[in-house]
Amino acid sequence: MRLWHEVLIPALPRQQLLGQHREVAALRGKGWGKKHATVDYVFTHPYYKLYQFHLLVLEEMKRRGYKPDSLWFDPLYRGKNLSPLVAIQPLALTRPIYPEHNEDYLTECLLNLAQKGIFLTKP
Repeated sequence: MRLWHEVLIPALPRQQLLGQHREVAALRGKGWGKKHATVDYVFTHPYYKLYQFHLLVLEEMKRRGYKPDSLWFDPLYRGKNLSPLVAIQPLALTRPIYPEHNEDYLTECLLNLAQKGIFLTKP
């Protein structure tokens, strides 16, 4: 499980984009707070940041003609198997959303994609 660097979202191939949606949806649901070496940093930030990141993925999906479930656009929604959150504190959008998504992380993501035969350049 990995959150791709946010600047790569518009360039991700179909499989990686849709996979990113599934992974973020899992994190928003029962995966929230469950240890995972690659994404543990997500849990050190408010849940709303994950929602903001998911919005980037959802908007890119819509831009490409996919129709993600509109329920995911609700910050309180946690998937079909969990009750929605009662309330959430909105946060101002930062760029990057996660400070861990720095230049080193971008390079790491590009190398990871290259190992999968996907060659992207730094935006």
